[in-house]
Amino acid sequence: MAAVQLERVRKVYPDGFVAVEEASFEVADGELLVLVGPSGCGKSTLLRMIAGLEAVSAGTLRIGERVVNDMAPKDRDIAMVFQSYALYPHMTVAENLAFGLKLRGHDRATVAARVDDAARLLELEALLQRRPAALSGGQRQRVALGRALVRQPQVFLLDEPLSNLDAKLRMSMRVEIARLHRRLGATMVYVTHDQIEAMTLGQRIVVLDRGRIQQIDAPMALYERPANLFVATFLGSPAMNVLRGTLVREDGPALRLDEGARLPLPAGDVPEARFGTRVDLGIRPEHLLRGGDGEADATEGHVEVFAPAVDVVEPVGNEVFVNMTLGTHALVARLPPGELPEPGTALPLRAARGRLHFFDPESGRRLDG
Repeated sequence: MAAVQLERVRKVYPDGFVAVEEASFEVADGELLVLVGPSGCGKSTLLRMIAGLEAVSAGTLRIGERVVNDMAPKDRDIAMVFQSYALYPHMTVAENLAFGLKLRGHDRATVAARVDDAARLLELEALLQRRPAALSGGQRQRVALGRALVRQPQVFLLDEPLSNLDAKLRMSMRVEIARLHRRLGATMVYVTHDQIEAMTLGQRIVVLDRGRIQQIDAPMALYERPANLFVATFLGSPAMNVLRGTLVREDGPALRLDEGARLPLPAGDVPEARFGTRVDLGIRPEHLLRGGDGEADATEGHVEVFAPAVDVVEPVGNEVFVNMTLGTHALVARLPPGELPEPGTALPLRAARGRLHFFDPESGRRLDG
């Protein structure tokens, strides 16, 4: 296996459109790194540049010790798994797995051994004589993974490999890919627009927006300390609540919303330097707590309750999503199951201590201190 290093890599198309702007990061040897962002953010373009399917306009791209900017894809020692399975319909599973190895001139014994190893690892032994038409979506995706696996490349590149699967199958395939990575210790770069895939699979995540890297970190570090408003609202489902207003002292710290509504905040959570300034305040849905919970009278002092109006209640089994309005702002709370509030009523809530995020309303960057 090998590390992958990008130094100020750019991609500019002939019409002047900048798809990737000075991307710099390193994928460590044996790491599973995820590129995530909305459609058009540049994540697939980055992956295709690593693969050699897109030319690098500027910057340096290394795989291992080699600069590969001008190297042909076949010489980069990478294997790619695409969103479409791209299996040969007239070939059996065994023939699909073996085809690339035969093209590269491997002897029959090597081909048979690698196919058997991949089939055993991906639980395809019973399917080797079937053709793709006789396989389920998950089985086809395992064959596509196996075809990459038999190559024994330095780097695996996976471009939204689970997008064509249904929700249940995506979950099971995420687990299979995580197990596969753990067993192989392989270097993998995984592209997805699905933030749940990114959070559950990635050892580190690169968050992209409009061709620029917004933040690189471990999944929970991104979730708990987003660098800017884009990262904060992109990661998390339901998304982080964001309210714009002025931080004030009115019977305790509060956010005075632009239309006059008031959101009380936990004492000590608002940096002194921020009082009197306008901010975007972020609160995750799970950090809006029912007003009567015991933490309200903890030793740090009383946390004042506010009561937004309930619009829609969504019970999903182990939790309840409550959609509300405070002034003109929409709020979502993630609450444990129990007695459900009625639409049209006011629901007493409070903000959890130590869980507030402050952002600059102009630049969107995180504010600290």
